[in-house]
Amino acid sequence: MPIILAGVSHHNTPLEMRERFFFPENGMSDSLERMSRFRSVSERVILSTCNRVELYACAESIDEGVDSIYAFLMESRGLRRHELADHLYIHSDEEATRHLFLVASSLDSMVVGEPQILGQVKEAYRVAQEAGHTGKTLTGLFSRAFRVAKKVRDQTKLGKKAVSVSSVAVELAGKIFGSLNEKTVLLLGAGEMAELAARHLVSHGAKTILVANRTHSSGETLAKDLGGRAVIYGDMGSNLARADIVISSTGAPHTVVKADMVSAALEVRRDAPIFLIDIAVPRDIEPAVHELENAYLYDIDDLQAVVSSNVKGREEEALEAISIVEREVDAYLRRSQMADLSRTFSAIRVEAEAQRQGEVSKTLARFPDLGEKERQAVEAMSRAIVNKLLHRPFDVLRKMAEDEAGDDPLPIVQRMFGVELDGEGGDPEKGDRN
Repeated sequence: MPIILAGVSHHNTPLEMRERFFFPENGMSDSLERMSRFRSVSERVILSTCNRVELYACAESIDEGVDSIYAFLMESRGLRRHELADHLYIHSDEEATRHLFLVASSLDSMVVGEPQILGQVKEAYRVAQEAGHTGKTLTGLFSRAFRVAKKVRDQTKLGKKAVSVSSVAVELAGKIFGSLNEKTVLLLGAGEMAELAARHLVSHGAKTILVANRTHSSGETLAKDLGGRAVIYGDMGSNLARADIVISSTGAPHTVVKADMVSAALEVRRDAPIFLIDIAVPRDIEPAVHELENAYLYDIDDLQAVVSSNVKGREEEALEAISIVEREVDAYLRRSQMADLSRTFSAIRVEAEAQRQGEVSKTLARFPDLGEKERQAVEAMSRAIVNKLLHRPFDVLRKMAEDEAGDDPLPIVQRMFGVELDGEGGDPEKGDRN
């Protein structure tokens, strides 16, 4: 079945529109269930991060699958068709495979080589798989993507030279404050990226870590782990007034830090600057904070310029990684074609055996006096004829697939022999291990 990918990312869609596409983590199973009601889509995975929202699916046909994805997004996200057409990129089969391999390998990220995206892709697959929304096709695709990402990480230096959000936070904070010694960092929310940024700031001299989380016990656990202390989430004004650096990733569906809150905090601080990094999607911090004097706000898209200036010298590693991905795409597609061809041959043999048995039965019925030895001879002769008739075309078709000669021979073979294959379920841990 065709693989379809529909998505938006930081490459082609501004943050304010990506917010509208965003699927919250705590409602992902429900979203997948709603998507399953569109019958032409048989398998589905939704990847939703601060930089991208991508829907992977299998469908009877590409056109039907795309129509179902459009309908699902219009229903679930409240988007209009022209908004989808303006922003969605659509890939299928080979291009969808290539895109997922690049994404999982962190070659399509805002920060090329950053390690978080692979974990996010694995989590998106895990949620879909555990809820029963994946089958053999997406299982094989995502399993291979995970192995490709590992190969890129093991065989290149890309990950070793990665520029992360945390390193960008340190660089920007250094430009604003000069030294980070004695600075206080406030974490709003307990997201992984915010935690990594806080650790990086501490390693560069930040003195105090305050953690304000909606679930206070989780905030206490993280604060203890960071050597900081938990503060009351609802006491936003007091928390902001104490913070030199704010890193926000609450996962709230709306802004939680308003411009008037920051303005009041600046008054208490006697206009000592506040540096705010909003890495949440949807955004946590009201964009109007940009207009306040001595408030320096960066959202996830604002970090792009800083990241771009820090990736020089890594082009060679990126090119090497891309060449690995291209080889893996080619190998995956060829192996998939060979697997489908093998299943087609098996189906043809089943059909041929049914026809053989039918003809042998009719023949033997006309000669009731034949002995057992003669009957076995007829059986053996009929089997030999079928095997010889099938051997040469199977051998030629197998070589065509291996040599990539011409178009995909499968549809022709299936039509020629009157067989059609159904999809099957699978487990990524039990799939192809090469």
